Amino acid sequence: MRLVTFAGPPSAGKTSVAVKTAENLVAAGFTVGAVKFDCISTGDHEIYRKKNIPVLTGISGSLCPDHYFITNIEACVRWGVARGLDFLFSESAGLCNRCSPHIRGVRSLCVIDCLSGVNTPKKIGPMLLYADMVVITKADIVSQAEREVFAFRARQANKNARFLFVNGLTGEGGSLLARYLLDAPEVAGLDHGRIRFPLPQALCSYCLGETRIGEDYETASVIHRKIAIPAGEQPWNA
Repeated sequence: MRLVTFAGPPSAGKTSVAVKTAENLVAAGFTVGAVKFDCISTGDHEIYRKKNIPVLTGISGSLCPDHYFITNIEACVRWGVARGLDFLFSESAGLCNRCSPHIRGVRSLCVIDCLSGVNTPKKIGPMLLYADMVVITKADIVSQAEREVFAFRARQANKNARFLFVNGLTGEGGSLLARYLLDAPEVAGLDHGRIRFPLPQALCSYCLGETRIGEDYETASVIHRKIAIPAGEQPWNA
């Protein structure tokens, strides 16, 4: 089975791109399943079901979405293998732009949209930098100049990835993306696999549910990275 991860900011068009790509693969005779990871709620699983694509849904709730994804993806792969799927699409939203849901040896896509602004590629971390392919959506809504600047800055951020414009509404570009996935490596499981970049590092009182502010409530594991305040303007010198 070929596992493909779709990552990107919320509302970038990941589900639309995944569904259009899946439709092309199904038309070519392949079986496709999906896993939708989200934080609070999602209705995207209904979109997959309407296309007769089997889907699992995972809601991380109060947990870090990256950690929730990594601790559940192995079970999802086993589910896909048991169903005899040819492809399993895993979709997760990078809410903090620091998310890193890419796995070594697994075809990894980052979906970003032109409407987010031409400076967005500079603000996205590992989910753009370590992707095998960058899919740009909503390019038909912005000007040609904005589209070219956006794509140029995305290429600056990830010089090794393939780039493709896909229209999630019309499906334009979906067949090319489907063809790109045909040579994705096959996986039978992810046990002992490795992610491409470490997850956000923190295990502290706030991670564990503390809501009060101040050093009196912080555990020793809280990482203090002080913001730079110009000399003479520091509040403790007032």
